[in-house]
Amino acid sequence: MRTIIVRRDIQAEAKRDAEVEREELILRGTFVVNLVSSPGSGKTSLLAEMARFWRNRFSMAVLVGDLETDRDAQRLAPFCPVTQLTTGGACHLELPLVHRGRMALGDPLVDFLFIENIGNLVCPASHDLGEHLRVVMLSVTDGDDKPGKYPKMFRTSHSLVISKFDLAPYVPFVVEAAINDAKSIQPNLACFVISSLNQTGIDTFCSYLEEQRANLLALLKQKRAVDATL
Repeated sequence: MRTIIVRRDIQAEAKRDAEVEREELILRGTFVVNLVSSPGSGKTSLLAEMARFWRNRFSMAVLVGDLETDRDAQRLAPFCPVTQLTTGGACHLELPLVHRGRMALGDPLVDFLFIENIGNLVCPASHDLGEHLRVVMLSVTDGDDKPGKYPKMFRTSHSLVISKFDLAPYVPFVVEAAINDAKSIQPNLACFVISSLNQTGIDTFCSYLEEQRANLLALLKQKRAVDATL
């Protein structure tokens, strides 16, 4: 019996691949958003409302992750280009599947590419999909104690969207408690309260994403200018 030691960091290789994907897409002007949440928090409804809001202003496409069926992809198909990523049981998406999904879409030149991740507040937190921004959604029906119970997801996210605010009068959810809990884990979280049912907060969240994309493109332009002088 022999023991063979393989000094190879698989996660490091995955991170390098994600960085290559990230740089390639922003060079084309595509800003990638990884949308994560527990099941049923309203990711698909939010994306549909954003597509309506951005119509004729910004282009977007969606890669929809699910264990089975293409039901969410069917819901989004009238609003933007969409491809279903079916894992067949895996609780998260990984970069190779996301890349194949992008190729299945025809590798579109869009302003925003959204990855609607599997509904799960645990596993997706550990996987870089080449996104520029990770957004975690928390529905008022989920309970305001979830940030503290699933800290890694909130620690690795850039912004928090509290969804289904139209139901707030009917459930024991305190917005300030959820935000304070989340910010105790990730102080730099940008926080938004929305309702896809009555379009509350959709414009504010879209403006935030527009600003994040514009800032990244401006940094890229500055870097190119500096490189040109060297």
